[in-house]
Amino acid sequence: MATDAVRVENVTKVYRSGDITVRALDGVSFALKRGEFAAIVGPSGSGKSTLMNILGTIDRPTNGQVYIDGALTTDMTNNQLADFRNKRLGFVFQAFNLINGFTAEQNVMLPLMMQPLSESERRERAVRMLEQLGLGGRLHMLPTKLSGGEQQRVAIARALVNNPSIILADEPTGDLDTKSGENVVKLLKRICVEQKVTIIMVTHNLDITEYCDQIIRIRDGKKESDTKVRAKTHAKV
Repeated sequence: MATDAVRVENVTKVYRSGDITVRALDGVSFALKRGEFAAIVGPSGSGKSTLMNILGTIDRPTNGQVYIDGALTTDMTNNQLADFRNKRLGFVFQAFNLINGFTAEQNVMLPLMMQPLSESERRERAVRMLEQLGLGGRLHMLPTKLSGGEQQRVAIARALVNNPSIILADEPTGDLDTKSGENVVKLLKRICVEQKVTIIMVTHNLDITEYCDQIIRIRDGKKESDTKVRAKTHAKV
């Protein structure tokens, strides 16, 4: 167990509405080592989003267990989950989810508001993270003044600023052109390799899975396949 960054054991999620029962996930199991980059792929309605919500501790499974860094998240209280999310998980979304009235620096500082840090410490950490991602010259720019690729880099900086062990990326290239999307995936790969952060990415774009170490295919709520692959080496972006 200690060697697994993520372990999902026989996870099932059932939704009920009156006489209607929907089995969104049906006995899904897999494991990831620290620093691995995994892709979850499958058609619309296959259960990918439900699985990501459970991994992100936003939803609970009907049955089954989820371990993250050895912690059994499915046994935690809501308050424990909120604290766990803030300290151990980072989230990257398709639509970036940046606050348009905040600068890049201010957006990255947001997750640090729950930490016992001074304003100057929050600012220093945000600036350092943005500089590491090549955005040192964009600190005081609003999201509307940034390209799509730059906005996603800000979102990645925000996900990383709390030093999480796991990043969950939901269609991170979905709103980007081909080149920007590939650059974002190369950046995620670099983060895996250099910082040993485990990344789980939902995507419809099979081309970018060549940078992943593991591809998990979901169909009709079931794990169709779980393949370890030889990932393409990362490149500077």
